[in-house]
Amino acid sequence: MWNAAGTICVVYNGEIYNHETLRAELVAAGHVFSSSHSDTEILVCGYAEWGTGVAERLNGMFAFAVLDEERQRLFLARDRFGEKPLYYASRPGVFAFASELNALTCHRDILARPSTLALQKLFAYGYLPAPHALYEGSAKLPAGHFMTVDLNTLASTIEAYWRFVLEPDEDLAAKGDEALAEELRHLLLQAVGRRLVSDVSVGVFLSGGLDSSAVLAAAARVRNGGPLNSFTVGFSEPSYDESEFAKIAASHVGSRHNQRILDLEEARDLIPQVLSKLDEPLGDPSIVPTYLLSAFTRAQATVALSGDGGDELFAGYDPFRALRLASVYSRLVPNKLHCLLRDLAAFMPKSARNMSLDFRLRRTLMGLSHPESAWAPTWMSPLDPANARDLFDKPMRAEDVYSEAMELWEMGPAKTRVDRLLQFFTIFYLQDDILTKVDRASMMSSLETRAIFLDNDLVDFCQRLPHRFKYKNGKRKVLLKKALGPLLPEAIIHRKKKGFGIPLAEWMRQVPKTLPLSPVSGMRLQWIRQAWQDHLCKREDHRLLLWTWLSLQNVLHPVA
Repeated sequence: MWNAAGTICVVYNGEIYNHETLRAELVAAGHVFSSSHSDTEILVCGYAEWGTGVAERLNGMFAFAVLDEERQRLFLARDRFGEKPLYYASRPGVFAFASELNALTCHRDILARPSTLALQKLFAYGYLPAPHALYEGSAKLPAGHFMTVDLNTLASTIEAYWRFVLEPDEDLAAKGDEALAEELRHLLLQAVGRRLVSDVSVGVFLSGGLDSSAVLAAAARVRNGGPLNSFTVGFSEPSYDESEFAKIAASHVGSRHNQRILDLEEARDLIPQVLSKLDEPLGDPSIVPTYLLSAFTRAQATVALSGDGGDELFAGYDPFRALRLASVYSRLVPNKLHCLLRDLAAFMPKSARNMSLDFRLRRTLMGLSHPESAWAPTWMSPLDPANARDLFDKPMRAEDVYSEAMELWEMGPAKTRVDRLLQFFTIFYLQDDILTKVDRASMMSSLETRAIFLDNDLVDFCQRLPHRFKYKNGKRKVLLKKALGPLLPEAIIHRKKKGFGIPLAEWMRQVPKTLPLSPVSGMRLQWIRQAWQDHLCKREDHRLLLWTWLSLQNVLHPVA
């Protein structure tokens, strides 16, 4: 879209939820709009008025590029949390950008050659943290950043216009629990109201967990008109299935509930189909049910509200409970005893159940083999960096592959371990795993998803909220649960968390009849082959490692 003078042009992907407010500001400043409600035109006029300051005024999800003819400048920006992707490549004489890495590599001067460091980070994290991208010479613009490119020289600069930084405010805490819960409830309802504005039909992703149930309940409270449609994917394996809780939440709210069950036979066909459509590999297997949920939802709705971000902002994950014990353990248990305990844990029977004791114990001990600053990423890792020397020709040190997370833990502004873990999950796991997964899976079905908890005002409140209102005495999401008291039944608010996972350990023994083993430069196929045999025989649990490898293989060699 161009401005009237033909000097400013924007290409844009996303949704600006506060565009009406910004339009009023811009009209008051003298701008004339040719459309009645286009959020794209907000970017054109907003850039003309505020220049590079336009990005920080936006409440939404977006990736856009503005061509400024008068200044001979290209301006690119990505939303606060990176909900929408933006890749680029810069080399002498060339600057290219795209929404998808596959599109970028169609350029004749950009090679689709995997970077060794990117591959190591992929197997260390299970995703690629920005700015890293899969191929050499390519990169992702980090969330909350903008880039300017001089069109004459192609020189570029990158700046942060917003960062997620926890700044606990005791003056806020002085309001008391009841007032804070009321304020949080108001912010949640406001965020939902902003995201319900649409010219097309809107549904709600409903897992049966607290966050998605909160979104559904808030949407039912705010919405004018008939009942909402809610959508759930369940599993035939009971320890992974949350569909009964989804039914409870839907019944309480009065939504028209829609449900599908994903079983092994359907997954067998879906897995290569979904993974082949990714432009970057992803070690998160829940992309498969997320795709099915998106396709299932798209049959009745064009937009879906989601609860993504709730776990990261309010300390919803298991590692928060592990922190205190881990710190005591690391202080008291000598290294030789730790190595013995880790070896003993490796001999425990391998359970395929969701978050089984043996799985959690092995994960915890794996993390505790590294410095404290590497605990969080190692607990989530497909492959322990200490064992990665067998997979990669080049050594893989924790200090190299976890450099971003370790620097944030050691040098970041957060003072307590809980706050440091909150920042890790929000800055890395949420942005480069969860939001990437949901965006790719939903876009495969032409479904737009809107993350309620990532509303600017709600996030700003969470940044100021001391962590005792998020995690206290082993209890997670403390204030959020209190705020949802008037909206949801006790059975949902105080139920045990499961997470949106799949029976991966068992599926990886049955889904691929043969594991694809096309050569990847710098990686040892024989070790992967042996890891798969060990997993098949239940000698080892390599579920995340093998899934990440399967994802990489399907990206590099997509099925027809």
